[in-house]
Amino acid sequence: MAGRFCVSLTCGKNDTDKATVAFVVANAAVASDKEALVFLSIEGVRLAEQGYGDTIHEEGFKPLRELMGDFVKGGGQIYVCSPCFKKRKLDETKLIPGAAIVGGAKLVEFLSGGSPCISY
Repeated sequence: MAGRFCVSLTCGKNDTDKATVAFVVANAAVASDKEALVFLSIEGVRLAEQGYGDTIHEEGFKPLRELMGDFVKGGGQIYVCSPCFKKRKLDETKLIPGAAIVGGAKLVEFLSGGSPCISY
């Protein structure tokens, strides 16, 4: 097995640089043949709602919308913190492709085999 790699992201439009770099690193993990996961929590959960990240484009990088799409097309998974999503009263019917609302147990399950995790 190629191994696993997790990126934990707590930011959205409140820190577009962190949000962008998180998906750059996540794409590097997919390109390195890792089973890759991005865990969205706190304000990061907003990125899971269609249209939210469409205008985020940090200079020197691809637009965030493309980075997220590339990640999912490459086989990456996006887990969305259920309590964080519900707290913000977001619409589950408007999730981006590849995103799944999960509880903390799913993240623990992914990490329990010793997966490295980087946080933004």
